[in-house]
Formats: sequence, structure tokens, C-alpha cells
Amino acid sequence: MTGVSAVAWIDGGSRGNPGPAGCGIVIELSDGRRETHTLFLDTTTNNVAEYAALLALLERAAALGVTRLEARSDSELLVKQLNGEYRVKASHLQPLWLRASQLRRGFTRFAISHVRRADNAEADRLANLAIDERASTLPRPRGMR
Repeated sequence: MTGVSAVAWIDGGSRGNPGPAGCGIVIELSDGRRETHTLFLDTTTNNVAEYAALLALLERAAALGVTRLEARSDSELLVKQLNGEYRVKASHLQPLWLRASQLRRGFTRFAISHVRRADNAEADRLANLAIDERASTLPRPRGMR
């Protein structure tokens, strides 16, 4: 099997719900590269921020040539929706779920798993940094307002 594999940690959060929001992404590639990213989202909800982190990860991983991706998130809702355990009832999340579902098909292998918040500390720190500094190292994912 050719291509690069990666493990990534993602987190999104907002201060207030809705409120100023941001995302943090950590990507560790099988070829030894490691990237960290912040994404400031202006005002949105926590769940939208979680989806924004996933979409930004999927777009960045594809740009890096990743073919096998394992994502980790402390958002139980996001993980269970992506794994088909929960329906996406909120109408504002449905287009984000659909975009994520489309993007994940671009990988030969994609998995997303739930981790404890303590095991997602760096992505959480980066999400908070994005809000504090109102700064982004990645463009806003396609399909995000």
C-alpha cells in the first residue's frame, strides 16, 4: 500500500454557545512530519467548531497526500455522528456532516475515534489559542460560512 498515513487530534470550541470559536489540529504523518494548526471561526457554536476542525483536517490531510487517516476527537457527538451511531438531527450540522462524509471518501482508509479530553490537550490548547489570538494557520474549510 502506497501513500502517507497520519494520526490526527482535533478540537473545536466556543466561548459562549454561540460565541467566539476556534479549532485546533495536530497531524502526525508516517513519514515523520508533524503539523499543528489553529483556525479562528468568528462567532459560532461549539458543535459547528468541532465540525470545522474535522473539515479542516480532512482538507489538509488530502493536500498532504495522506491516504490513510485516523482522527481522534473528544467530541462524542461528532464521533458518533460520523460513525453512524447518532443521527444528525440539527439542520445546521447536516451540511457539515455531508461535506465530511464526502471528504472522507477521498481516503483509502478513514477512522475517527473518541478520546478523553485529557488525551486531546494539545488540540484543545490550539483551539483556545485560535480564539485568544483570533488567528488561523489554515483557510476556512469549504462549505463553512
